[in-house]
Amino acid sequence: MIHEAGGTLVIIGHSERRHVLGESNDVIADKLSAAIASGLVPVLCVGEKLEHREAGKAESYVEEQLSSALKGLSASDLDKTIIAYEPVWAIGTGKTATPEDAVEMHRFIRRFVTRQFGSELAQTMRILYGGSVKPENAAGLLGEEEIDGALVGGASLELDSFLGIARAAG
Repeated sequence: MIHEAGGTLVIIGHSERRHVLGESNDVIADKLSAAIASGLVPVLCVGEKLEHREAGKAESYVEEQLSSALKGLSASDLDKTIIAYEPVWAIGTGKTATPEDAVEMHRFIRRFVTRQFGSELAQTMRILYGGSVKPENAAGLLGEEEIDGALVGGASLELDSFLGIARAAG
C-alpha cells in the first residue's frame, strides 16, 4: 500500500507504537524485515523512557531495541535503513535533550552498528534525532556532526514551526 501511494519510506518502532500500542521488539523486527524485503526505506526508531535514563540504563535499553530489531539482518539489508534516536523522555514532557545528550546516544548507536555490521556501514548510515525538535533547538542539534538530520513530529504540523526547523538545518 505504501508503494501504491507513492511512498518510499516507512517509520518502524515509533515510541507511540511501542509504548502506547504495545508493539514488541519482535513485532518491530518483523516489520523491519518486511520493509527491507519490499524495497521500502525503513526509519527504525529507538529510544529510552525517563526511568531508563535516570537509572543509567539508557544505552542498554537502546542496545536491546537495536539488537532485537536488527537480529538476523546483514549489512547489505541495512544499507538504506535509517535509525532515528527519539528519547521518549524528551517528547511532550517539557524536558529537552541537549545536543550533548543526543550526540552521546548517536555515538553509542554508531558503535553498536560498527560492532555488529562493520565500520563502513556505521559511517554511512544516517542517524536522525527525533525528540521534540522545534525551531528553538534545531540549530543546536543539527549543527552536531553526529546528527544526520531530524525526525520532526508535531512541529511539522505548523508551517511557521516547520519552516523554522528547515531554516535552522540550513
